Amino acid sequence: MSASDYLNSLFSLEGQTAVVIGGTGELCGAMAEGLAGAGGRVLLVGRNEEKAKARLARIAEFGGKAEFVPAEVTSRAELEKLLATALERAGAVDILVNGAGVNSPTPFLEIGEEEFDRILQVNLKAVFQACQVFGSHLVEAGRGGSIINIGSMSGVVPLSRVFTYSLTKAAVHNLSKNLAREWAPRKVRVNTLVPGFFPAEQNRKVLTPDRVQSIMGHTPMKRFGEAHELIGATLLLASAGAGSFITGAELVVDGGYAAMTI
Repeated sequence: MSASDYLNSLFSLEGQTAVVIGGTGELCGAMAEGLAGAGGRVLLVGRNEEKAKARLARIAEFGGKAEFVPAEVTSRAELEKLLATALERAGAVDILVNGAGVNSPTPFLEIGEEEFDRILQVNLKAVFQACQVFGSHLVEAGRGGSIINIGSMSGVVPLSRVFTYSLTKAAVHNLSKNLAREWAPRKVRVNTLVPGFFPAEQNRKVLTPDRVQSIMGHTPMKRFGEAHELIGATLLLASAGAGSFITGAELVVDGGYAAMTI
């Protein structure tokens, strides 16, 4: 076997199915492209079919296999329907990416109950329920698998102006470690992928000029991340070959942000 063949086999997802919740967004959409590029069959999950069409077209250009499945992931019934659809179409689910998320820059004393509940529902409850629904399948199937929950630097160190977002992401980090411990004997790996600052639809509203200046002053690489730069980390965590002994990890992709103080 040549070196290139060995590397390809190490990261290959041939014969595996990945459900990417939030796959119509910018970051998880790029991750979905990477999963399809490694040979996986991808189900893009979201609410915006037009965004999905554009992503599916890019995947089709390189011969990848992907399809769109609409779902409201804050609903347990919708998640159960999503799992049933995945099993009907693919026979099994091997990889789950939990990437739905919303954000808000509302000052702390002005955060209303409705806004708090909405962010909690999308960022935490939806992840919790998806881990229950799909985790149950992964555990019972006995094939093993990988759950990749999308965390945030604000789940590691609280960031200003995003109070509710930060606390929900911190909870996702904690949940992921708990499930990693719980399901490791069943060969189900649970990890948190932690992007640094990547401009995306949900955070553009908080990227004011002064905040951008502050972020750049705290990022050794002096730039934002680009969505495709999450693909390598995604494949490492998804692959049963390359990532077989990785569970309970927080894999940070941040241009050095977490390594810098003053």
